[in-house]
Amino acid sequence: MRKWLPLVAVCLGTFMLLVDVTIVVVALPDMAGSLRTSFADLQWVMDVYALALAALLLGVGSLADRIGHRQVYVVGLVLFALASLACGLATGPGVLIAFRGVQGVGGAAMLATTTALISSIYQGRDRGVAFGAWGAVSGAASAAGPVLGGLLTEHLDWRWIFYVNLPISVLAIAMTLRFVAVTPARRSRSVDLPGMAAFTVAAGAATYALIKGGDNGWTSATTLGLFGLAAVALLAFLVIEKRRREPLLDLSLFRQGSFSGLMVAAVLLSVAAFSYLAYTSLWLQSVRGMGPVTAGLTCLPMSLAAFLVASLSGRFLHGASPRWTVGPGLLLIGAGAFLQAAIDADSSWTVLVPGLAVTGVGVGIATPMLASAALASVAPERGGMASGAVNTARQLGNALGIAVLGVVFHAGMTGALRDHGSVADPAATADALAGGQAGAVIAHAGPAGRDAAGRLVHEAFATGLQHTFLVSGALGVLGGLVALALVRRPPAPAARRPERPAPARAETADPVRL
Repeated sequence: MRKWLPLVAVCLGTFMLLVDVTIVVVALPDMAGSLRTSFADLQWVMDVYALALAALLLGVGSLADRIGHRQVYVVGLVLFALASLACGLATGPGVLIAFRGVQGVGGAAMLATTTALISSIYQGRDRGVAFGAWGAVSGAASAAGPVLGGLLTEHLDWRWIFYVNLPISVLAIAMTLRFVAVTPARRSRSVDLPGMAAFTVAAGAATYALIKGGDNGWTSATTLGLFGLAAVALLAFLVIEKRRREPLLDLSLFRQGSFSGLMVAAVLLSVAAFSYLAYTSLWLQSVRGMGPVTAGLTCLPMSLAAFLVASLSGRFLHGASPRWTVGPGLLLIGAGAFLQAAIDADSSWTVLVPGLAVTGVGVGIATPMLASAALASVAPERGGMASGAVNTARQLGNALGIAVLGVVFHAGMTGALRDHGSVADPAATADALAGGQAGAVIAHAGPAGRDAAGRLVHEAFATGLQHTFLVSGALGVLGGLVALALVRRPPAPAARRPERPAPARAETADPVRL
């Protein structure tokens, strides 16, 4: 079984970087109390990591194609470990947000290379099994983040959600250097810095506008200017990519319906399956009074279902068309979100369990095939680009999803408070609730009005979450329909093997050490 040790090395890094997307979810109330953060700060702690991943994955994928996938993967592990240490030592929200961004840079180097490494190491049925295991780790990691974060936050401290990355990073680096061969460098490829900069500005401006839109006003000059900047930067990105001989992202790939469908599916999967977890955690802890561990364990049905189903789908569905895995998987994700919309003011955590389990099944079915189908759609030398594209879509979906669903969540609470008629400033009260200050809001009402205020807080949170789940469910169903309409079986790998340059065999004389 030594042939699977390279897969273990790759999956260690994958698990660690994807867990960190959601591990902060249940630590948010503790962070808010320790660092005195606002709702916008809490969003940025989650969003800046996903945004850094999304903004840099394409560029790092091209860089990895040029200098070698293993080399970039190891550098990413080192940078991720150092940034995790800095996050754990942070003394204020600004420092934490900054180093979460650096952590995302390291994560981008790792995530852009993992699927390309697997594709280069394994062939045939072994590749299907390897992608199944990688998909199981990927699907379970994001869902397991809240569980692990809860355990570390309650029994140690929220800072340990970052410190725990250090020993895992050391193990992953050692295994990669020992068991994964050096990949050949392709020095002729250039890195598309203008394209990378334009894409980063577009994604960052759009996310910032969504997060700050409620504070600045949706029709304010600042918000409209940010959206305008995002649109101009996106247009510049498209123009740059069309004119470059070696683009960051080959836009001709989007002429294939399957590739376009997979990118849309990847974006909407992250939004519909994971972006609402932060707001669910706030409800569980600040309204229902649960601790970080029990709040994190609420996500266990999703985590277990995703892991088990992805493991089985990689083994038994590796030959199936992605149309019949990605599409139904997203429909199940949408159905899971709709089931959670049954929440009301009197609900307990159990109302979430059926929907989370159904969502986990959908994640387990869809995630493995997203990666392998994207790789199958391009020539082997474009593996870094394809890997970066599908993972960029997922992380961009997560970054924008947190921002968009934050707007929906906040608007739902504000509307419920305004409809009640007894709250002087519904928007400010909603901002306080979304910042984890439900207890302070209730206490402010005084002894006589405490029961009424508590009931109102429960109703406001339930309304905000209902809206959030409904939007998530609609986006999941939309992604499933797009996948069913556009995605088709990729061409057989054998048809593309002659495209691999013959000299590449000589360059890979250093075999994978099994």
